[in-house]
Amino acid sequence: MDAAKGGSVMRNVFPSVTSLGQSYVHRLHTSLECANWPAIETLGDSLLECWKSGRRVFLCGNGGSAGNAVHLANDFVYGVSKIFGSGLNVQALPANGSVITCLANDEGYEHVFSYPLAVHAQHGDVLIALSGSGNSPNIIEALKTAKTLGLTSFAILGFSGGKAKDLADVPIHFAIDDMQVSEDLQMIVGHMVMQWMYQNREDVFAVRPPLLRD
Repeated sequence: MDAAKGGSVMRNVFPSVTSLGQSYVHRLHTSLECANWPAIETLGDSLLECWKSGRRVFLCGNGGSAGNAVHLANDFVYGVSKIFGSGLNVQALPANGSVITCLANDEGYEHVFSYPLAVHAQHGDVLIALSGSGNSPNIIEALKTAKTLGLTSFAILGFSGGKAKDLADVPIHFAIDDMQVSEDLQMIVGHMVMQWMYQNREDVFAVRPPLLRD
């Protein structure tokens, strides 16, 4: 799990769910106002180029970020197009429990993403690492492996950004001291990019026409 354990907001006492919710919305809104939009544009452009060329996209994360990785993989496989056989070639590395537990047991949990990445990824592919703290050992190892293999790496991060902020080719860092808001921001960035790609799907189909079903 991420080294960041929830953030300073968890130490505050709110008299009602409404008051906490208003604070939550404010923190989320403030974070988005300060977003690194050029980095998010680069993520969108890179994924669109992957889609056109058929290159692969890999996602990884721990805990809630692992769930987000699986969710976004679904959006990139199906949501960007909704036409048979025409989505991105994408893999959520946390999705295979057998591989995760095998590698955690035999090699160490820090290698659960880097090992399959070394098997499946090729030069020119893309890695998207999702992390609150940016310091999880398996995220760090995945980013190092991505660099060795010649992948373009992105990291959507909270808190200080951790070591991942310097390792990723393109860090998308939200300086928010709140794990839940950090995880929400991962999904918001992913969903914004997915919707933009859906709007530009005809550019992809001009290069890679969808499969025809009988």
